[in-house]
Amino acid sequence: MSIQKPSHTFTKIHLKALRTPSLNILFTLSFTVFINTFSFAQGDIPKEGTKLPAVDVKEEPVTQEVDSTTVSINELVDTKKEIDSVKTDSIKPKPLLNSTVSYKAADYMAYKKKESKMYLYNEAQVLYEDMDITAGHIIIDFNQDLVYAKGIVDTSGVYTQRPVFKQGENVVEPDSIVFNTQTKQGLIYNSVTEQSGMNIKSEVTKKVNDSVYYLKNAKATTAEDLDDPEYYFLIRTGKLVPGSKVITGLTNLFIYDVPTPIGLPFAFFPLTKKRTSGVIFPSFGEDGTRGYFLQNGGYYFPISDYVDLAVLGDYYTNGSYGLRLESKYATRYKFNGNVGFRYENLITSERGFPDYAKTTIYNIRWSHAQDGKANPTSRFSASVNLGSSNYYQQSINQINLPSTQNNTLASSISYAKSFQGEPQVNVNLTASHSQNTQTGTVNMTLPTLQGSVSRIFPFAPEGGSKKGIIQNINFQYNLRAENRIATTEEFFFKSEMFDDAKIGAQHTIPLTTNFKVFKHFSMSASANFNEVWTLNTVNKFFDPETETIVSENVTGFDAFRTYNFSTSIGTTIYGMFNLDKNKENKKIQAIRHVIRPTISYNINPAFDNYYDTVEVIDADGTTLSEYTRFENNLFGTPNNTFSSSIGIGVSNNFEAKVRDKDSTKVEPKKIILLNNLNFSTSYNVAGDSLNWSPLRVTGGTQLFNNKMNINFGATLDPYALDTNNNKINTLNINNGGSLFRMTSANFTLGYSFDSKGLGAKDENENAKKERLLSGGRDDDLFGVSEDFADSSFLDKDKDEEEEEPGELYNYKIPWNFRIAYALNYSNSRRQNEISSHSLMFSGDIEISPKWSIGGSSSYDFKNKGFGLTQLRFQRDLLSWRMNFSWVPFGTYNRWNFFIGIKSNILKDLKYEQRRRPDERL
Repeated sequence: MSIQKPSHTFTKIHLKALRTPSLNILFTLSFTVFINTFSFAQGDIPKEGTKLPAVDVKEEPVTQEVDSTTVSINELVDTKKEIDSVKTDSIKPKPLLNSTVSYKAADYMAYKKKESKMYLYNEAQVLYEDMDITAGHIIIDFNQDLVYAKGIVDTSGVYTQRPVFKQGENVVEPDSIVFNTQTKQGLIYNSVTEQSGMNIKSEVTKKVNDSVYYLKNAKATTAEDLDDPEYYFLIRTGKLVPGSKVITGLTNLFIYDVPTPIGLPFAFFPLTKKRTSGVIFPSFGEDGTRGYFLQNGGYYFPISDYVDLAVLGDYYTNGSYGLRLESKYATRYKFNGNVGFRYENLITSERGFPDYAKTTIYNIRWSHAQDGKANPTSRFSASVNLGSSNYYQQSINQINLPSTQNNTLASSISYAKSFQGEPQVNVNLTASHSQNTQTGTVNMTLPTLQGSVSRIFPFAPEGGSKKGIIQNINFQYNLRAENRIATTEEFFFKSEMFDDAKIGAQHTIPLTTNFKVFKHFSMSASANFNEVWTLNTVNKFFDPETETIVSENVTGFDAFRTYNFSTSIGTTIYGMFNLDKNKENKKIQAIRHVIRPTISYNINPAFDNYYDTVEVIDADGTTLSEYTRFENNLFGTPNNTFSSSIGIGVSNNFEAKVRDKDSTKVEPKKIILLNNLNFSTSYNVAGDSLNWSPLRVTGGTQLFNNKMNINFGATLDPYALDTNNNKINTLNINNGGSLFRMTSANFTLGYSFDSKGLGAKDENENAKKERLLSGGRDDDLFGVSEDFADSSFLDKDKDEEEEEPGELYNYKIPWNFRIAYALNYSNSRRQNEISSHSLMFSGDIEISPKWSIGGSSSYDFKNKGFGLTQLRFQRDLLSWRMNFSWVPFGTYNRWNFFIGIKSNILKDLKYEQRRRPDERL
């Protein structure tokens, strides 16, 4: 009797229990080899969509007895039972494997002694060590030493349950398989396997051993749809070493089954999941002044699992060249960063011509970020961008286009350490750099040391809250020491840059307290002690020969000490204006106004003991000139006049309760009408003239679900000007003018929105980090990088969910738009001018699911001209990507066309043309 097993129940046979050579052959086969075999004898290959004949095992229903030649599984494992006459054979049995085979089938499992075959039918599965073989039908022929695996035909005549072989990370999915257990070789038909991102579909595959497979009429592609790939390489004959390489004979590119002349008599495809060294193919183009060029070509070095290096170069036929070193490093849960060095040697015109010029520019960049889990008490970070001031403006490498609009290069390297305890001590060491690309001035601090001790409440109770003026008394200690250098690009990184370095330190100890007055008023009082150390002072004397005051620098330690007092009182006032709630469908139901007035009083004593006088003797007689030796100090000078001032400030906030569009919502929705509206001024009680300081007005709000940001400000001076436009001690209203005279104003607006109403966003973090590291904006208002060969700058996040478009795509066109508007007005001396007035804008439109166009530009209303303008076109070709970028006019006039494969394994298969038109007058 054959034994029927329940569906999905494994039967295990330990191979030591088998004693017959024929069965020993079955279980001594190498399933490790079998896992990478793919198919069947060619006569057994079913074609797609054809109805296959019924499998002959159905002739023996599992509910009936089989003939006397069929034995049960229990009989197979009986080592004492003689199964056939092979027991008396003089050939000794082969060594047995010390392992266990588990198998199952949903419908049928049986061994036919007469045919010497084992049958597994419907959802058949065999497990051996790390191998997992599943198929609709598995047959093991002991006489022929062959193993077959194929699918079955369902009730509708469709071929299903194709074999799937898994071993470790390797997966093979053929139509059918035939395997010889003696030679350990097999034939696989219509196999599909994935190797390092490349899908290989072969009509016939011959397995020679565990690591070598021969292919015939195979298709290699990175396309996802293997039944109808948009492109593939037809490998007529080839050799596959899984996880290592593919070596082929005649190979050429097919696009939608149409052959192209792009091919090679032989080819080599490296297959590995590890980073390997390799050539980076350059892009090519033509420059109107430097001839033909190759850009961004070089070599990649995977130094280790934690750091790599890319060496890239540019070459132009007129002799110009460039070099780039890019390295990334990362250690999980500790830190990550990247380092870059860029150098360009640029030649203009030809040697011997009057306009011949040769310049060198360079740029150094470093970004380092520490993981928050690495060390909770210390942190190191770096953001460095320094080099030639005109690097981004003069560089002819396309990748630098968005950075050409930067006016400042800035760097910062800092280390912070916290010493836990009560009180806590914090130390921060920072080196910073700021470089103006227009003037070439460089300001650096090498380094800045900051230290602080957290607030100490000497009179606070050990437990509970602090109450009253005494218990809230607290003080802390702050230290700031700097070595500040001001130089120019000419002396940058030279010894001369340290000649005018200034060193100093500032110690501050604020003593404060706060308490309630009349229940509704909050009052605070503070006294600040300040001590400044310096190594740079000055000494002045009168030179009678030149009749001028001579200033000489004095090097040595010196210090001064100051102190001041201040107090303030404030409260919060709430006002609610309820509208008529009885009217139905009333949009605005109430408006709330929050007012926070504050009044402060400050006293700054005079420290005239730190001031000296110089006798000036000239034709008019003898006069005294006052100065302080600390006038070149880093942290200001001591106050030489007594001041007693009252400060007044008012902060406003406006909100509204509106009816929610969602009818199911019971409570009204809160929206911000005006986020802040602030007024501030002060009056110097001890002053003799011009006691009122200008009134400063600032405000801002957010509209349209916080997608539009509006900020504005103005300075209003109460005093008038004389005929020479100098401020006089006369109120402007008493001089025939208005109450205030506007001396300056500014207005900025930023708006980002899209067709979904979510607000435009930067779709790629790598591109955003690149722009920020170059000192630019975090949006694309200055354009996007033109290095299309580097997919990290352009590809969307693969995890980002995309909506499935309908059959007709004309009912909605996705789009996004961003604008930034800025206006500045100056009128301090009746110039009444707009100092700057500009608009920047950028947008993208997806005109079809695979086509998108975009652009960015700016317009200067004051100078009446457009800034950097870039037009972009992008086409998604499934496995390919096509881009075109065009700067139609201006200094950076150029265009760039690119088409290439998205996958990193074949990203060097590309066509790219870049050109800068000839310069015209």
